[in-house]
Amino acid sequence: MTSSSQTTTERDPPYGWLMVFVVFMLSGLSFGALGAISVFLKPLTVEFGWGRAETSLGYTVIAFASALFGVLWGYIADRYGSRWFGVIAALTMSFCLFMLSKQTSIYQFYGYYFLFGAFGNAMASTPLFANVGFWFRHNPGLALGVTASGGAIGQGVVPYLAGMAITSHGWQWAYQSMAITYLVIALPIAFLVRESPRRIQARISPESEVRHFPLSEKEVVIWMSSAIFFCCLCMSVPIVHLVPMLTDDNRTLESATSFLLVLMLSGGVGRIMGGKLGDVIGALPTYIVMSVGQTVSVFWFPHIGNDIGLYLLAIFFGFTYSGVMSSILVCVRMMVSARFSARAMSMTSFFGWGGMGLGGFFGGLFYDMNGDYTWSFAFASIVGVLNLVILTLFFMRIKRQRIQELAGGHAKISA
Repeated sequence: MTSSSQTTTERDPPYGWLMVFVVFMLSGLSFGALGAISVFLKPLTVEFGWGRAETSLGYTVIAFASALFGVLWGYIADRYGSRWFGVIAALTMSFCLFMLSKQTSIYQFYGYYFLFGAFGNAMASTPLFANVGFWFRHNPGLALGVTASGGAIGQGVVPYLAGMAITSHGWQWAYQSMAITYLVIALPIAFLVRESPRRIQARISPESEVRHFPLSEKEVVIWMSSAIFFCCLCMSVPIVHLVPMLTDDNRTLESATSFLLVLMLSGGVGRIMGGKLGDVIGALPTYIVMSVGQTVSVFWFPHIGNDIGLYLLAIFFGFTYSGVMSSILVCVRMMVSARFSARAMSMTSFFGWGGMGLGGFFGGLFYDMNGDYTWSFAFASIVGVLNLVILTLFFMRIKRQRIQELAGGHAKISA
């Protein structure tokens, strides 16, 4: 076989980039609805008399539903593929948003967000990310970074538009508008989802895939899950509570959501750059670098009062927190096999969503206890340090194992 024909054979299928676009859009809508909870938080507390912690528990519900059902969908995706996941997610998201416009009690609020997480977000994110990652042999980090940037952009654009809708026509109309928009956008593109050839081959012939990583897949999942739990505890506090905190400081809802918009648009860049950086210096070093930025910056949100400073902080936090998100995906993509990827991503996401849900709740709880958000964001920074400790130990464990394997190889050669 000629060199030219080898290059052609190894070229990534062009359809992979269409999958990047599809999952970019679906995850953008899904994560956008999660981010929009922060915009609906105060209108709902005023309408129904709920507390901040009680209302932000809706974010916790959707996170835990995503975590629990994500594991199930990961197993199904690895065994049967994710062909219809996008269609189910599109229909579920639209239905739940419409029903939220009709809610009259906190239990309906929790119930519809639980369904959104279980059959919407859990299907539109992790299993499809795993699928996208294995469409690419060359620069998978860049592909996953672009895909994951949809979630960040969605978390900026959707809350901003929802805030405008609430200001103009009220929270019920805003939910209804989101429901219709989601159905029109998500459903047609969901039919374009296809399984990657590499994952199909891994299911048919598991022995054909050779994995090169010094630790077992089980150990990788344990290390990553432990770090991700604390990492997501850290990042969820500003995602859920930045807008309420800014409106508490007498900013308008439109002004407050503009800071979230800037944060998330910066996050879109951060996810792309985080994915690409993972291709260059390695996924785990990228995860560590971005986690340092997230942990240092999150502490300062309640302490900066001027708009320029807040915009700069939002840009920096958005870039680093989103870089964390894409580097997590690249870590799992590079450390596990194709036939195990959806399960690995869903299991690590289980702990990530657990952290996101608890972080949103604790942010509201510290506010209810103290009347301001100082301790909420301090808590976020503290758990961010715990994430960094675990990542450092993981990095050292991989390095030691590689040294041992290298020493064992030299011993065999000598023998």
